[in-house]
Amino acid sequence: MYGDEGGLIEFRSSLLATRGFAALSLPYFDFEDLPKVMKEFKLEYFEEAARFLQRHPKAKATTIKEALAKWEEKNGQKASEAKEVKLYGQIPPVERMDESLSTLVNCEKLSLSTNCIERIANLNSLKNLRILSLGRNNIKTLNGLEAVADTLEELWISYNFIEKLRGIRVMKKLKVLYMSNNLVKDWAEFVRLAELPLLEDLVFVGNPLQEKYASDQKNNWIEEATKRVPKLKKLDGILVIKQEEDEEGAN
Repeated sequence: MYGDEGGLIEFRSSLLATRGFAALSLPYFDFEDLPKVMKEFKLEYFEEAARFLQRHPKAKATTIKEALAKWEEKNGQKASEAKEVKLYGQIPPVERMDESLSTLVNCEKLSLSTNCIERIANLNSLKNLRILSLGRNNIKTLNGLEAVADTLEELWISYNFIEKLRGIRVMKKLKVLYMSNNLVKDWAEFVRLAELPLLEDLVFVGNPLQEKYASDQKNNWIEEATKRVPKLKKLDGILVIKQEEDEEGAN
Protein backbone atom coordinates (compact mmCIF):
# COMPACT_ATOMS: atom_id res chain seq x y z
CA MET A 1 0.00 0.00 0.00
CA TYR A 2 1.34 3.38 -0.90
CA GLY A 3 0.22 6.97 -1.24
CA ASP A 4 -3.17 8.62 -1.59
CA GLU A 5 -3.60 8.43 -5.37
CA GLY A 6 -5.69 5.27 -5.41
CA GLY A 7 -5.52 2.37 -7.85
CA LEU A 8 -3.05 -0.49 -7.90
CA ILE A 9 0.54 0.64 -7.39
CA GLU A 10 3.05 -2.17 -7.81
CA PHE A 11 6.54 -0.75 -8.17
CA ARG A 12 7.40 -0.78 -4.45
CA SER A 13 6.28 -4.35 -3.85
CA SER A 14 8.09 -5.39 -7.05
CA LEU A 15 11.29 -3.88 -5.67
CA LEU A 16 10.87 -5.81 -2.41
CA ALA A 17 10.20 -9.01 -4.36
CA THR A 18 13.47 -8.64 -6.27
CA ARG A 19 15.25 -8.67 -2.89
CA GLY A 20 13.62 -11.92 -1.82
CA PHE A 21 10.72 -10.57 0.24
CA ALA A 22 7.22 -11.97 -0.17
CA ALA A 23 5.23 -8.88 -1.17
CA LEU A 24 1.63 -8.08 -2.04
CA SER A 25 0.39 -4.96 -3.81
CA LEU A 26 -2.93 -4.07 -2.23
CA PRO A 27 -5.20 -1.37 -3.66
CA TYR A 28 -7.54 0.16 -1.12
CA PHE A 29 -9.56 2.72 -3.05
CA ASP A 30 -10.35 3.81 -6.61
CA PHE A 31 -9.81 0.35 -8.08
CA GLU A 32 -12.51 -1.92 -9.54
CA ASP A 33 -15.25 -2.39 -6.89
CA LEU A 34 -13.38 -0.59 -4.08
CA PRO A 35 -14.52 2.82 -2.75
CA LYS A 36 -13.82 5.69 -5.12
CA VAL A 37 -12.45 7.92 -2.37
CA MET A 38 -10.18 7.31 0.63
CA LYS A 39 -12.87 7.15 3.30
CA GLU A 40 -14.43 4.66 5.75
CA PHE A 41 -12.29 1.60 5.06
CA LYS A 42 -13.27 -1.83 6.39
CA LEU A 43 -10.36 -3.20 8.42
CA GLU A 44 -11.45 -6.76 7.61
CA TYR A 45 -10.32 -6.15 4.03
CA PHE A 46 -6.75 -5.50 5.14
CA GLU A 47 -6.81 -8.38 7.62
CA GLU A 48 -7.92 -10.78 4.88
CA ALA A 49 -5.09 -9.57 2.63
CA ALA A 50 -2.53 -10.04 5.41
CA ARG A 51 -3.72 -13.56 6.11
CA PHE A 52 -3.67 -14.37 2.40
CA LEU A 53 -0.03 -13.36 2.25
CA GLN A 54 0.81 -15.29 5.42
CA ARG A 55 -0.69 -18.49 3.97
CA HIS A 56 1.09 -18.15 0.65
CA PRO A 57 3.59 -21.02 0.16
CA LYS A 58 6.38 -18.56 -0.65
CA ALA A 59 5.76 -16.55 2.51
CA LYS A 60 7.26 -19.11 4.84
CA ALA A 61 7.33 -18.03 8.47
CA THR A 62 10.56 -17.66 10.43
CA THR A 63 10.95 -20.38 13.04
CA ILE A 64 12.19 -19.66 16.55
CA LYS A 65 15.27 -21.75 15.76
CA GLU A 66 16.04 -19.57 12.73
CA ALA A 67 15.39 -16.37 14.67
CA LEU A 68 17.73 -17.50 17.45
CA ALA A 69 20.43 -18.36 14.93
CA LYS A 70 20.21 -14.84 13.46
CA TRP A 71 20.28 -13.34 16.95
CA GLU A 72 23.40 -15.32 17.87
CA GLU A 73 25.15 -14.30 14.66
CA LYS A 74 24.35 -10.64 15.26
CA ASN A 75 25.24 -10.59 18.97
CA GLY A 76 28.15 -13.04 19.04
CA GLN A 77 26.66 -14.85 21.99
CA LYS A 78 24.88 -18.12 22.62
CA ALA A 79 21.18 -17.54 23.18
CA SER A 80 21.18 -20.23 25.86
CA GLU A 81 23.52 -18.07 27.95
CA ALA A 82 21.83 -14.71 27.37
CA LYS A 83 19.70 -12.87 29.92
CA GLU A 84 17.95 -10.80 27.25
CA VAL A 85 16.89 -12.06 23.82
CA LYS A 86 15.21 -9.87 21.21
CA LEU A 87 13.33 -11.68 18.44
CA TYR A 88 10.90 -8.91 17.55
CA GLY A 89 9.94 -7.88 14.02
CA GLN A 90 11.27 -10.93 12.22
CA ILE A 91 11.04 -10.97 8.42
CA PRO A 92 9.19 -13.17 7.54
CA PRO A 93 7.42 -13.02 10.92
CA VAL A 94 7.43 -15.74 13.58
CA GLU A 95 4.08 -17.54 13.73
CA ARG A 96 4.72 -20.16 16.43
CA MET A 97 6.39 -20.12 19.82
CA ASP A 98 7.94 -23.50 19.19
CA GLU A 99 10.07 -25.91 21.22
CA SER A 100 13.30 -24.05 20.46
CA LEU A 101 12.38 -21.57 23.20
CA SER A 102 13.33 -24.27 25.70
CA THR A 103 17.01 -23.44 25.11
CA LEU A 104 16.61 -20.00 26.74
CA VAL A 105 17.20 -21.25 30.26
CA ASN A 106 18.95 -18.07 31.45
CA CYS A 107 16.65 -15.57 29.75
CA GLU A 108 15.14 -12.88 31.99
CA LYS A 109 13.70 -10.68 29.24
CA LEU A 110 12.28 -12.07 25.99
CA SER A 111 10.87 -9.95 23.17
CA LEU A 112 8.73 -11.54 20.47
CA SER A 113 6.71 -8.46 19.58
CA THR A 114 5.67 -7.45 16.04
CA ASN A 115 5.31 -10.96 14.64
CA CYS A 116 2.26 -13.09 13.78
CA ILE A 117 2.09 -15.33 16.86
CA GLU A 118 -1.40 -16.66 17.64
CA ARG A 119 -0.77 -18.69 20.79
CA ILE A 120 1.50 -18.44 23.86
CA ALA A 121 3.38 -21.72 24.25
CA ASN A 122 6.60 -23.52 25.20
CA LEU A 123 7.72 -21.30 28.07
CA ASN A 124 8.18 -24.15 30.56
CA SER A 125 11.99 -24.06 30.50
CA LEU A 126 12.26 -20.29 31.00
CA LYS A 127 12.55 -20.49 34.79
CA ASN A 128 14.18 -17.04 35.10
CA LEU A 129 11.84 -15.06 32.85
CA ARG A 130 10.84 -11.71 34.37
CA ILE A 131 9.75 -9.65 31.34
CA LEU A 132 7.84 -10.98 28.32
CA SER A 133 7.06 -8.76 25.33
CA LEU A 134 4.39 -10.04 22.93
CA GLY A 135 2.87 -6.82 21.61
CA ARG A 136 1.57 -6.56 18.04
CA ASN A 137 0.80 -10.21 17.39
CA ASN A 138 -2.42 -12.17 16.80
CA ILE A 139 -2.84 -13.57 20.32
CA LYS A 140 -6.41 -14.21 21.46
CA THR A 141 -6.01 -15.75 24.94
CA LEU A 142 -3.60 -15.72 27.87
CA ASN A 143 -3.36 -19.52 27.99
CA GLY A 144 0.26 -20.62 28.26
CA LEU A 145 1.39 -17.98 30.73
CA GLU A 146 0.97 -20.36 33.66
CA ALA A 147 4.37 -21.83 32.74
CA VAL A 148 6.08 -18.62 33.93
CA ALA A 149 3.63 -17.69 36.69
CA ASP A 150 6.27 -18.03 39.42
CA THR A 151 8.70 -15.51 37.92
CA LEU A 152 7.01 -13.15 35.43
CA GLU A 153 6.89 -9.56 36.67
CA GLU A 154 6.07 -7.67 33.48
CA LEU A 155 3.87 -8.64 30.54
CA TRP A 156 3.75 -6.40 27.47
CA ILE A 157 0.94 -7.67 25.26
CA SER A 158 -0.66 -4.59 23.65
CA TYR A 159 -2.17 -4.66 20.16
CA ASN A 160 -3.48 -8.21 20.16
CA PHE A 161 -6.99 -9.70 20.10
CA ILE A 162 -7.52 -10.61 23.75
CA GLU A 163 -11.12 -10.37 24.93
CA LYS A 164 -11.08 -12.59 28.00
CA LEU A 165 -8.65 -12.46 30.93
CA ARG A 166 -9.38 -15.98 32.10
CA GLY A 167 -6.29 -17.60 33.62
CA ILE A 168 -4.46 -14.41 34.55
CA ARG A 169 -5.06 -15.03 38.26
CA VAL A 170 -2.07 -17.43 38.38
CA MET A 171 0.35 -14.54 37.69
CA LYS A 172 1.04 -13.82 41.36
CA LYS A 173 4.36 -12.00 40.70
CA LEU A 174 3.03 -9.72 37.95
CA LYS A 175 3.65 -6.02 38.68
CA VAL A 176 3.34 -4.46 35.22
CA LEU A 177 0.74 -5.24 32.57
CA TYR A 178 0.69 -3.35 29.29
CA MET A 179 -2.33 -4.56 27.32
CA SER A 180 -3.63 -1.54 25.44
CA ASN A 181 -5.58 -1.95 22.22
CA ASN A 182 -7.02 -5.39 22.87
CA LEU A 183 -10.70 -6.40 22.89
CA VAL A 184 -11.74 -6.45 26.56
CA LYS A 185 -15.22 -4.95 26.68
CA ASP A 186 -16.81 -5.60 30.06
CA TRP A 187 -16.10 -5.15 33.77
CA ALA A 188 -16.56 -8.86 34.48
CA GLU A 189 -13.25 -9.49 32.72
CA PHE A 190 -11.50 -6.38 33.99
CA VAL A 191 -12.09 -7.24 37.66
CA ARG A 192 -10.04 -10.41 37.21
CA LEU A 193 -7.02 -8.10 37.45
CA ALA A 194 -7.87 -7.48 41.10
CA GLU A 195 -6.75 -11.07 41.76
CA LEU A 196 -3.15 -10.09 40.99
CA PRO A 197 -1.69 -9.15 44.40
CA LEU A 198 1.32 -7.18 43.10
CA LEU A 199 -0.12 -5.46 40.01
CA GLU A 200 0.61 -1.73 40.24
CA ASP A 201 1.13 -0.45 36.67
CA LEU A 202 -1.57 -1.08 34.05
CA VAL A 203 -1.95 0.27 30.52
CA PHE A 204 -5.45 -0.50 29.25
CA VAL A 205 -6.20 2.34 26.86
CA GLY A 206 -7.74 1.33 23.52
CA ASN A 207 -9.82 -1.56 24.83
CA PRO A 208 -13.57 -1.20 24.13
CA LEU A 209 -14.30 -0.96 27.86
CA GLN A 210 -11.88 1.93 28.35
CA GLU A 211 -13.01 3.71 25.19
CA LYS A 212 -16.64 3.58 26.32
CA TYR A 213 -15.87 5.43 29.56
CA ALA A 214 -13.12 7.68 28.24
CA SER A 215 -15.45 9.06 25.57
CA ASP A 216 -17.54 10.55 28.36
CA GLN A 217 -14.88 11.70 30.75
CA LYS A 218 -11.29 10.53 31.32
CA ASN A 219 -11.49 10.91 35.08
CA ASN A 220 -14.60 8.74 35.13
CA TRP A 221 -12.64 5.87 33.58
CA ILE A 222 -9.79 6.20 36.08
CA GLU A 223 -12.21 6.38 38.99
CA GLU A 224 -14.21 3.34 37.89
CA ALA A 225 -11.15 1.25 37.01
CA THR A 226 -9.23 1.94 40.23
CA LYS A 227 -12.35 1.27 42.26
CA ARG A 228 -12.33 -2.27 40.88
CA VAL A 229 -8.56 -2.76 41.00
CA PRO A 230 -7.66 -0.65 44.06
CA LYS A 231 -3.98 -1.60 44.31
CA LEU A 232 -3.05 0.17 41.07
CA LYS A 233 -0.45 2.94 41.40
CA LYS A 234 -0.42 3.89 37.73
CA LEU A 235 -3.15 3.58 35.10
CA ASP A 236 -2.58 4.40 31.43
CA GLY A 237 0.55 6.31 32.34
CA ILE A 238 -1.20 8.45 34.97
CA LEU A 239 -0.29 8.22 38.65
CA VAL A 240 -3.27 7.11 40.70
CA ILE A 241 -4.00 9.36 43.68
CA LYS A 242 -6.20 7.66 46.23
CA GLN A 243 -8.92 9.57 48.05
CA GLU A 244 -7.26 8.97 51.41
CA GLU A 245 -4.08 10.62 50.11
CA ASP A 246 -6.07 13.64 49.00
CA GLU A 247 -7.60 13.98 52.42
CA GLU A 248 -4.21 13.65 54.17
CA GLY A 249 -2.79 16.36 51.91
CA ALA A 250 -5.67 18.66 52.77
CA ASN A 251 -4.97 18.19 56.48
